Amino acid sequence: MRTITIEEHFATPLFLAGPGNSITQYPEIAEKLLDLGEKRIAEMDSAGIDMQVLSITPPGVEQSSGTEAIILAKEINDKLAQAMAAFPDRFSGFAAIPTSDPKAAVAELERAVGSLGFKGVMINGHVNGRYLDDKYFWPIFERVQSLGIPIYLHPTKPPKAISDIYYSGFSPVIDEFFASAGYGWHIETGIHVMRLILGGVFDRFPDLQIIIGHLGESLPFMQQRMNRLFTTERTGLDRSISAYLKENIHYTIGGFNYEAPFRNLFIEVGAERILFSADYPWATMANAKDFLKALPVNDSERQMIAYQNAEALLKI
Repeated sequence: MRTITIEEHFATPLFLAGPGNSITQYPEIAEKLLDLGEKRIAEMDSAGIDMQVLSITPPGVEQSSGTEAIILAKEINDKLAQAMAAFPDRFSGFAAIPTSDPKAAVAELERAVGSLGFKGVMINGHVNGRYLDDKYFWPIFERVQSLGIPIYLHPTKPPKAISDIYYSGFSPVIDEFFASAGYGWHIETGIHVMRLILGGVFDRFPDLQIIIGHLGESLPFMQQRMNRLFTTERTGLDRSISAYLKENIHYTIGGFNYEAPFRNLFIEVGAERILFSADYPWATMANAKDFLKALPVNDSERQMIAYQNAEALLKI
């Protein structure tokens, strides 16, 4: 069975010297992020992964601004394009864009998709505390919709003011994980998606497709509750909350190799909205592949999740 994982990360030396500097405290992770060659492919072969759709690792370039963000995005995309050209059957990619400057972001997006062959765009959460439902960012959505590509909305830590209130007061290590991969950034991404829905983004751009990871960032669990409270009479939206979650959002496994939340997601949105991913190198490809093989689905549904949904959505 073919496998395509779509939340797989890399980095460049320039990125690690800048916004990704904190990653250097994990030298083994940093080494794997920098590798876009034979070592990574050997690990893919060992785990039984046919293709990785690569993207810049968090925090991406969303917390950078101005010239720095433009330079970083171009360098990231050029580096990934070289790897895609060298191993076209093994690597595909999501573009980085200077999101803080929508005009420059659209220009880089057009270059990445039109000239470099990228299959979508990765945005790492809010932009210095500014969320994408702000109409300032809507030129990006307009161009993404016209190109027919998806946006992968990856978590980032909440704005500092929120982190200081909600996720502090413990040890530095606990504060960091509480605000990020331990809890905070998953809730943050769920809130961000709800802002997009309630802000009318999908009514204005009905064909826009967003991908989120980690079995839905808490949203499948909340879907029925939100349907009852956020009625169209109250919101003024065209559709119910669950309609947007089933028609405009796709979901990856992304290192959440847990059966119970997978069952919840599967019941709420069906196999056709779920995509395989490993979250490499922050999680292992081998564990992801084992989880895929053990999913409580039939063979047809397993193939959809393993590669068919990615092929269709990303036009691979």
